[in-house]
Amino acid sequence: LVLDSYRLFQPDTKPKGCAGCNRKIKDRYLLKALDKYWHEDCLKCACCDCRLGEVGSTLYTKANLILCRRDYLRLFGVTGNCAACSKLIPAFEMVMRAKDNVYHLDCFACQLCNQRFCVGDKFFLKNNMILCQTDYEEGLMKEGYAPQVR
Repeated sequence: LVLDSYRLFQPDTKPKGCAGCNRKIKDRYLLKALDKYWHEDCLKCACCDCRLGEVGSTLYTKANLILCRRDYLRLFGVTGNCAACSKLIPAFEMVMRAKDNVYHLDCFACQLCNQRFCVGDKFFLKNNMILCQTDYEEGLMKEGYAPQVR
């Protein structure tokens, strides 16, 4: 379950109680997560103890644990195999996806010329292969029809 955590300014009202330590939150800022209020130091990942307010705006809960994204995926994520190299991709690793295929970041490249893709580059999925625009268009020319350029 992914839940938002966010920084709130605490107005000059009665201090809220912290769900982590049960003390009043007298700090200028507090976090609200799971419909409860927290000191910034008290909302931590149950595994790695990182302060969740510092690592992003999401947190994960499962089995009564509050976790950062990395530990949630490490404990409960799904592992799979890379569509290019067939090696295992750990659940916590960043990946690239093309339709139903999942790739290591380093494997997400044209499978003919090995050109790595940059943000904004076009890529094509043909016969379950990732192709750069040049190799895709050359393949179409060999098949006897040219791509439409717009």
